[in-house]
Amino acid sequence: QVHVVESGGALVQAGGSLRLSCAASGRTNGVIAMGWFRQAPGKEREFVSSMRWSGGSTYYADSVKGRFTISRDISRDIFKNTVYLQMSSLTPEDTAVYYCALQSVGAPDYNYWGQGTQVTVSS
Repeated sequence: QVHVVESGGALVQAGGSLRLSCAASGRTNGVIAMGWFRQAPGKEREFVSSMRWSGGSTYYADSVKGRFTISRDISRDIFKNTVYLQMSSLTPEDTAVYYCALQSVGAPDYNYWGQGTQVTVSS
């Protein structure tokens, strides 16, 4: 079983910055990617950013390009994986619950999800 836990959500003023953390632990066959998604009130969950574990390629939604940066810690423990989301120049439109997800080897899509962390940006 893989556990995914996000942290770092908070209330922040527009223009401010915040860093989210995501720790994934547990036995897998390996990691294909880890990513961040968000869901604003009344809206569907949307992709924010992701990182391919092999090679470290990163991807961003157009709405966050240039403002958000995804990064990772490479641990000696292959069953512990950490990814971060550095967010800057935040706007009220970034208000959402942010979810971290992991896609393990053999899975067609992200198959492990965290419970989410709330980010609220006040104007």
